Amino acid sequence: MPIKHAALKSLKQSQKNYQKNQKVKNEIKILEKSLRKAVEEKNKAKVDELYLKFQKTLDKAVQNGVIKINKASRKKSRLSKLGHK
Repeated sequence: MPIKHAALKSLKQSQKNYQKNQKVKNEIKILEKSLRKAVEEKNKAKVDELYLKFQKTLDKAVQNGVIKINKASRKKSRLSKLGHK
């Protein structure tokens, strides 16, 4: 357990940020799974809607520093190829 006040505050902040980041990452995973499922079902309207939402979520995650820009670009690229087959 941290002794100094600053160390305790830093620990609390890192735990809080970890929870926020996990929430965003889980949302990305759920969107990716549902998008892949919609592609398998060949539901074009749902694929388009989910892809836009997925893209927006990734862009916000990059902006907030949750994931890196190259990871977001890679995910977007792979899922856009999957949806246009």
